[in-house]
Amino acid sequence: MTATTTLARPVSAAAAPAARSRRRGHVLPTLVLMLGALYCLVPVAWVVIASTKSNSELFTTFTFAPGTGLVENVRDLLAYGGGQYGQWVLNSLLFAGFGAFACTLISTMAGFALAKYSFPGRQLVFYAILGGVLLPGITLAIPQYLLMSEIGLAGSYWSVLLPSLISPFAIYLARVFAGSSVPSDTIEAARIDGANDARIFTAIALPMMIPGMVTIFLLQFVSIWNNFLLPFIMLSDERMYPLTVGLYTLLSKGSGTPSLYSLAIIGAAVAIIPLVVMMLVLQRYWRVDLLSGGIKG
Repeated sequence: MTATTTLARPVSAAAAPAARSRRRGHVLPTLVLMLGALYCLVPVAWVVIASTKSNSELFTTFTFAPGTGLVENVRDLLAYGGGQYGQWVLNSLLFAGFGAFACTLISTMAGFALAKYSFPGRQLVFYAILGGVLLPGITLAIPQYLLMSEIGLAGSYWSVLLPSLISPFAIYLARVFAGSSVPSDTIEAARIDGANDARIFTAIALPMMIPGMVTIFLLQFVSIWNNFLLPFIMLSDERMYPLTVGLYTLLSKGSGTPSLYSLAIIGAAVAIIPLVVMMLVLQRYWRVDLLSGGIKG
């Protein structure tokens, strides 16, 4: 029988301090990331734990101690107003799903045109889009309401959907991604083969831009899903409210009816689920976009 011995590799005197210095250099970024994660996750943890508490437990038990009223809260939430919460969920899915999908298509076409076509005023249009990125949405809400009132759409689903279709930031992202992911030589080769602009865009550019389109769709979906001000200004019928405005009405009514606080909290916890599912399903495409951006950068 042969005995096998493993010899430890000697560490040079100069390598050990360098390794310790590298470990110390990683400590600060790790601490900053952990603080950022705590800042983001603690409110979510509070909502999830508070959603399990009954009305009597909500203000009388320890903040992060789970309660016993989860099933009852879910049942009361689904029964509230004859299923009004379900209608708010459908409205949010309509606003965020259709709005993000249409905005992604429009932004992709606009970004591809700005990146790959030369036409008079192209730079001026791009600078105007950059200026639009800097404008906060709150400054546009009142003018958009006045415009929708002028054309008779205020109070309808279109009054929330139409302003969501155009996003300067999404067009800017699409322009950057089209410029880096669609080679100009490929477009020229397709033109030589007789392909027109529509075929070049649908058959060549779109498949190359899918990771960037998924990123734009995710950002727009989350932005529209969490939007409060625009539907709050545009809509007056509670049946047309999205989740954000609907939960706000629950909270505002809670001052006179404390039992509605539990419904608002469980409603906020349930509203997170579609965003988590979407991130888990689409993260593969987002990773591709981040990796390609890192390689190209």
